[in-house]
Amino acid sequence: MTAVWFCRGCPEHLRGPLAEAGLTAVGPELDARPSAVAVMAGGEPYTAEVLDTLPELQVLARVGIGYDAVDLTAATERKVMVTNTPEGPTTSTAEHTIALMMAVSHELTASANRLRAATGDYVNRQNSMELNGRTLGLLGYGRIGQAVAGMARAIGMEVVVSDPVHDNSVSFEELLERSDVLSLHVPATPETTGIIDATALANMRRGSVLINCARGPVVVTDDLVAALESGHLMGAGLDVTDPEPLDPDHPLLHMDNVVVTPHIASNTGAGRARMERMAFEQVRMALTGYEPTHLLNPLVLGAR
Repeated sequence: MTAVWFCRGCPEHLRGPLAEAGLTAVGPELDARPSAVAVMAGGEPYTAEVLDTLPELQVLARVGIGYDAVDLTAATERKVMVTNTPEGPTTSTAEHTIALMMAVSHELTASANRLRAATGDYVNRQNSMELNGRTLGLLGYGRIGQAVAGMARAIGMEVVVSDPVHDNSVSFEELLERSDVLSLHVPATPETTGIIDATALANMRRGSVLINCARGPVVVTDDLVAALESGHLMGAGLDVTDPEPLDPDHPLLHMDNVVVTPHIASNTGAGRARMERMAFEQVRMALTGYEPTHLLNPLVLGAR
């Protein structure tokens, strides 16, 4: 039997397909990983040093989209195919984005905290933003961004997009100026890391909302805290942060106008199962001599 290592343990719905493919599940214990020919990976790092401890590895399948924790060059040099599941988390992450936007714009945390503390005067202290007729700005317009746009239009929002591959893209500067809600949907790259800094935040509309379900390093955390404390931003909804996770005493976790979730936007039952099935299909293709449909390092084919 050939071993596939699962970062979170093998889900029940994959045990049948594994057996049919002549494969066996190991993990999540790390001491089982060196024997694996395939890895169903989460967000754990796969540096050159880690890859050197996995001599049998043929395919590393990310159960999700992001692969910034994987050294693609090192994997290619070691003839390891790396794949992801770009369609898998789309619906769940888009819905989570809308949920954060609703929670922040309607001041759900502050309102619930006032009720819990029995402060009274609930109506006069509430100053929510009605989203119908407001402008949602999307930085990045891939699968998730497009799904968010459809949901936002359904509740009456205007949508503007800044993405170089989108036909009707506006500039980054115009996006900041026009958005009542700015939602981030870009990967963490040298170009996007820190793009939402003090200057960008200052150029956002006063009283606007920032949503980040992309990657934490896209936002300069200290600058965001300052923009929230000054009152320039109405609030923020964050599924990702930098650092991640935040220290329990971090100010973002103690602001009534901020909702922080622990990088779980795609982690609905349906979304998780969909990503697991897609990742396993990439493993199956790779181990049976087919080119995976979501191969991230195609140069490895020549190396192999």
